[in-house]
Amino acid sequence: MSYVDEVIAKVIEQNPAEPEFHQAVKEVLESLRVVVDANEEAFRKDALLERIVNPERQIKFRVPWVDDKGQVQVNTGYRVQFNSAIGPYKGGLRLHPSVNLGIIKFLGFEQIFKNSLTGLPIGGGKGGSDFDPKGKSDREVMAFCQSFMTELSKYIGADTDVPAGDIGTGAREIGYMFGQYKRLKGVFEGVLTGKGLTYGGSLARTEATGYGLLYIVDEMLKCHGDTLKGKTVAVSGAGNVAIYATQKAQQLGAKVVTVSDSTGWVYDPDGIDVAALKEIKEVKRARLTEYKNYRPNSEYHDGKGVWTVKVDIALPCATQNELNLDDAKALVANGVMAVAEGANMPTTLDATEYLQKNGVYFIPGKAANAGGVATSALEMSQNSERLSWSFEEVDSKLKDIMVNLYHNIDDAAKKYGFEGNYVVGANIAGFEKVVDAMNAQGIV
Repeated sequence: MSYVDEVIAKVIEQNPAEPEFHQAVKEVLESLRVVVDANEEAFRKDALLERIVNPERQIKFRVPWVDDKGQVQVNTGYRVQFNSAIGPYKGGLRLHPSVNLGIIKFLGFEQIFKNSLTGLPIGGGKGGSDFDPKGKSDREVMAFCQSFMTELSKYIGADTDVPAGDIGTGAREIGYMFGQYKRLKGVFEGVLTGKGLTYGGSLARTEATGYGLLYIVDEMLKCHGDTLKGKTVAVSGAGNVAIYATQKAQQLGAKVVTVSDSTGWVYDPDGIDVAALKEIKEVKRARLTEYKNYRPNSEYHDGKGVWTVKVDIALPCATQNELNLDDAKALVANGVMAVAEGANMPTTLDATEYLQKNGVYFIPGKAANAGGVATSALEMSQNSERLSWSFEEVDSKLKDIMVNLYHNIDDAAKKYGFEGNYVVGANIAGFEKVVDAMNAQGIV
């Protein structure tokens, strides 16, 4: 049995009931096979793959808090500090009922390579809780966040582990957590990113993941002699990433015709109205059923169906495993030319393979959505310098990072004989930097 196969089997055996983590490890290691096979003896001797698939530390803790009725509630908190070879652990905090250790590990493992690809000195980590902020009052959210941070604060710091937002963790939650950290530690430091602009946040952070997604797609198309202008685009999701991906796509001359949420999806043949979408989702915190009130010519459909629309480019920006094999077949049948992941692992393995086999350009999330964490690292830099950069300055740096990232994954794919395979390219480019740092630092 090859070293790659041994490690995949070991991960599945040692981490039962964690299918998302198994999927992430398998996807990464399969695409690294060409590199590992060429260095198998040295890697096996140093147990390199075992070290990279095992977190340096995983923390699980209870989070007791009191609701508005005076009832004590108890949630579970997690922080997985996966790999610090190239810098402090960096990765978001997800607040959602679906959160469990396996999901946090999958996200943290992906984060190692995503962070490496940015070219910035940040390691991989992830955290969160099965707490659901939806339907909770501000006071209840504050009570949870303060209790959560009371425990988490023991393990994080500006030069140790710098969490950020994720699903369910927006500006409100980051603010409550930062306040509690400052109260407990007595220091004002850049321990969290995604902060408000009045207390150390960065301009363009809100837009960064969606904007970065379009910057890398735009660069890829340019390198293939094409452009975003005139292209029709399907976007899934209606959160932060989807909203700003839609906005930037339309600024670059494309027409986005779909968005979706957990109950249904919208088709707008005239192009999604970003202002209406922001009002529905960011101000009213309502469902997409309201979109038709703003755009009578649009269609609302219950359930799932974004990928049935004929488009040139598909941008899954909602959640993991949302684009399956049947969806991939529908996209290919309708002539899609490119799929780029705005969310983390939104495309199933068989769907990814089908898209690639049918000549579709496919950019995985660890590359395509790295703009968010890249700008978080830029926020860390501003905090360290006690400076605040302009929107244009941050946006310019973000664009440069995403353009360089595309060329790094393209070059890595070509180097190993996988030209055009950006999954292999992203994993190899991210992996090589981390491995170099791990080897330099000894067996730790």
